[in-house]
Amino acid sequence: MEKLIITAAICGAEVTKEHNPAVPYTVEECVREAGSAIDAGAAIIHLHVREDDGTPTQDKNRFKLVMDAIHAKYPDVIIQPSTGGAVGMSNDERLQPTELKPEMATLDCGTLNFGGDEIFENTENTIKYFGEKMIERDIKPELEVFDKSMIDMALRLGKKGYIKSPMHFDFVMGVNGGISGTLRDFVFLRGSIPADATYTVAGVGRFEFPLAAAAIIDGGHVRVGFEDNTMLAKGVPAKSNGELVEKVVRLANELGREIASPAEARQILGLKQK
Repeated sequence: MEKLIITAAICGAEVTKEHNPAVPYTVEECVREAGSAIDAGAAIIHLHVREDDGTPTQDKNRFKLVMDAIHAKYPDVIIQPSTGGAVGMSNDERLQPTELKPEMATLDCGTLNFGGDEIFENTENTIKYFGEKMIERDIKPELEVFDKSMIDMALRLGKKGYIKSPMHFDFVMGVNGGISGTLRDFVFLRGSIPADATYTVAGVGRFEFPLAAAAIIDGGHVRVGFEDNTMLAKGVPAKSNGELVEKVVRLANELGREIASPAEARQILGLKQK
C-alpha cells in the first residue's frame, strides 16, 4: 500500500479566531501553523490567506508573502493554494495564486449551497476556464468534490481535455449543502473515481477522524486542519494544526500505514521532484 499523504488545511476562508484562537491570519501565524503541521508529518499545506485582521483575500502578493515565508523554513513542503476564494469573488480574482506557478492548486468541480443565501458558484464554464489555466501553467489540480455529481463533471471535462489524467480528487464531506460524512457516502465516492486516480478525504467537523481512518484503511490520503475542524476531540479545542496531524499519524501507525514525505508525495501524485 502507498504511503499516506497528509494535507493540512491550516486556516480556510471562513473559520476565525472566535472558533479557535490558534487560527492563523498573519504571515508569521501561518508559518507557525504550517510548521506545526509539517513537523508532525504533513507533506502538503493547503493554503488560504488572510489580511492581518482575518479578512480572506486571493491577492497573489499576499499568497507570495506567505508561501515564500513557509518555504524559507520548509523548502521541501508542497504548498497547494486554494482557488476557492470566498463567495462573490470573480474567476480571475480567485485564480490569482496560480500566477505564482505552484505545483498544485485546488479546482472546485461544482456549485454548492453553503447555507442561507450563500452560493459557492462554479459553473461549467468556470471549471473549464480554471482547468485550462492550470494546464497552461503546469499546475496539477486537486479536484475538490462535494458530491458525486462533481466527480461526474470532472470526468466529463477530463474527456474533453480540460483536466489531465491521472486525476487527484479531494472528497470534501460533511459540508452544509454537500454529501454527508457517512461511511456509506465515502464508499460511494471512492467507487466513482477512475482506477488510476488518487484521492484525499477531508471530513468536516465530527467527520474528520472517522473518515481519516476509512481513507487510511482503504489506501487513500487524508486532509485535516483548522479549515475543516478546530477540535481535537469533542469539547477539546486543538492547540495547533500540528495536533490534528499528530492524531492522524497515530491512527496511521495503528493501522499500518507509513507517512509520506513531501518527496514521496510528489512521486505518488506525479509531480516533478524538487
